[in-house]
Amino acid sequence: MTDYAKLLLGKDIRSIAKSNDVAVSIHDQVSFDALFSLLWHHERILVMRVADAIEKITLVHREFLIPHKSQLLSLLKSAVNKELKWHLALLVSRLPLNEEELKVVWSVLSYWVQNPNESKIVRVNSLQGLHDLGIQFPMLKEKYEEMVRRVAHEPIPSLQARIKKLRKP
Repeated sequence: MTDYAKLLLGKDIRSIAKSNDVAVSIHDQVSFDALFSLLWHHERILVMRVADAIEKITLVHREFLIPHKSQLLSLLKSAVNKELKWHLALLVSRLPLNEEELKVVWSVLSYWVQNPNESKIVRVNSLQGLHDLGIQFPMLKEKYEEMVRRVAHEPIPSLQARIKKLRKP
């Protein structure tokens, strides 16, 4: 079994270290589960890189998240570090959600999008997550459009760029 922690540890928070290498090396649930378990590691940088790799893996293998749905939803409600929130905002939109879970996810992501105290990346990724949920659940399209109207006036270039990108047909 690969020691993902050794590959992903480091001191420079601006670096993703070997998270790309880790992401392309995982092709099965067992390896994914080993990586996923590191989301609770005490090293903030390691958690950020693990979340980054998980995000990349689940672009192709969303099904790997299913066994971890309750853990992800719990992390969504308890996450403090912005680097983890960046990734959670996108990951939770890849889960198969029931009505109650959808309400929780929508509520948290909506709060993050509108909260000026959140990092810009958290806000942008939360908006992306809401957009992705709106595609999965068409009944949320109006709520999503209302959210965009609430934040569209803010002079934040990254938020403006994402809104523009998401509005393209």
